[in-house]
Amino acid sequence: MNKQQLFWVSGGILLLFGLYFFGNNIPPQAPPTPPTAQAGGDHAGHNHEDHPPLEFDSLLAKAKQRLTPNQLERVLQLENAVVRGDVKAQQIKVYQQLASFWKDSIRLFEPYAHYLAEAAKLENSEKSLTFAARLFLENLIPEQDHLLAEWMAGHAKVLFEKALVLNPSNDSAKIGLGACYIFGNLSSNPMEGILPLREIADKQPSNAYANMMLGLGGKRSGQWDKAAERFEKVLAAEPRNIEAMFHAAECYEAMGDKKSAIKWYQTAKKQIQVPQVLDELNKRIQELSK
Repeated sequence: MNKQQLFWVSGGILLLFGLYFFGNNIPPQAPPTPPTAQAGGDHAGHNHEDHPPLEFDSLLAKAKQRLTPNQLERVLQLENAVVRGDVKAQQIKVYQQLASFWKDSIRLFEPYAHYLAEAAKLENSEKSLTFAARLFLENLIPEQDHLLAEWMAGHAKVLFEKALVLNPSNDSAKIGLGACYIFGNLSSNPMEGILPLREIADKQPSNAYANMMLGLGGKRSGQWDKAAERFEKVLAAEPRNIEAMFHAAECYEAMGDKKSAIKWYQTAKKQIQVPQVLDELNKRIQELSK
């Protein structure tokens, strides 16, 4: 799915419903074990291919093709204002204005997130850096375009690292940084991202964020059993986490454990009020009950 559509979905739940129920209703099948699987790891590795990195200038040039003459003039004015700004506060304000323009007027993720990140770097506060980093990470995880995923992961990595300079004990930033390696193809060794997350999850078994990232990584690599275990830990800490319920149910489906899948779909139903979603969910439960 295109990021300019994806990042508007609050919390990922509507996206999950849309993709899971209204896109492909074929139950997931466990893929063959990837050749780079790590023994005893939470999930397998992936291939790291050599290719030119995606540059923001090319993304921006493509985005500008969508603008009307008046909109393009406005963007150029703001871009020139950044260059002319001789006070950091002025540059931060212009970057924020550029971010708002691309978000509110054009609804494009890449330039919005880029300029938000530039403002955060200048502001250099833990709050602004982690907010921008999480924005990249949340949109990176489901991204199918590997070049775009690496571009987002690179941005998020820098932002998380800057936040950790300000507060080295920020476990949330450590988890986010590890997730950048897992989902962003930043290293040929996936354990570089997995190990820090596993260390935090081992010390803090109720850390839902760490377990969710490990679960998503395991699910992506087809290690359904390990992923389901992580999602169960998320739900132990956050019993109303509907996203974890659906992820857990899908993992159990892939393993052929229909009883457990139905359990989590039934639990999720209690939090759903959208009739169309409920109808599709009931159909799925009926199919699994046969």
